[in-house]
Amino acid sequence: MIAFVSGPVAALAPTTAVIEVGGIGMAVQCTPNTLAGLRIGTAARLATSLVVREDSLTLYGFADDDERQVFELLQTASGVGPRLAQAMLATHSPDALRTAVATGDEKALTAVSGIGKKGAQKLLLELKDRLGEPVGSHSGRQGIGTAVTSSWSDQLQAALIGLGYATREADEAVAAVTPQAEAALAEGGRPPVPQLLRAALQTLNRAR
Repeated sequence: MIAFVSGPVAALAPTTAVIEVGGIGMAVQCTPNTLAGLRIGTAARLATSLVVREDSLTLYGFADDDERQVFELLQTASGVGPRLAQAMLATHSPDALRTAVATGDEKALTAVSGIGKKGAQKLLLELKDRLGEPVGSHSGRQGIGTAVTSSWSDQLQAALIGLGYATREADEAVAAVTPQAEAALAEGGRPPVPQLLRAALQTLNRAR
């Protein structure tokens, strides 16, 4: 098992970071929250989980060991693979997921792309005794679904700047996808940051 990778960030993409380790570029799948904290040329350390399939080896990266542990625990539930587990962590912080499971909050889980009402109910049952209690110092006051940064727009802007776009370009891209985010909020869900990031990048590519 590759427990972590450490080295300068060689490249960033919407879902991937390349970390140079001993002269080798390690491609690591990351959430927008994790990517937002990385900068090309700056040293980084990511906790990692290697997912082995018959036709692929995929390395998933996380900001810390706790996030990686939750990623792996989520996959012990039936029907949850690495992509869905990563989507859950892209939408909610580890403590927010623990709180959602502990309180039986279906709405928090259905905010994740790919999880419907029945799926959320099933996950709540299966994960009830697996994730444990929230560990954050402010977990008692933390709202369900609280993400790593304060809002979807902050996450999106940080991710775009981390990918090398200027602040002005990031602001314009955020404004362009705001109607999509507001539509998700109007339906009672959380804006899907990974999908919004892809849409924002499309608007930036069209502008160039």
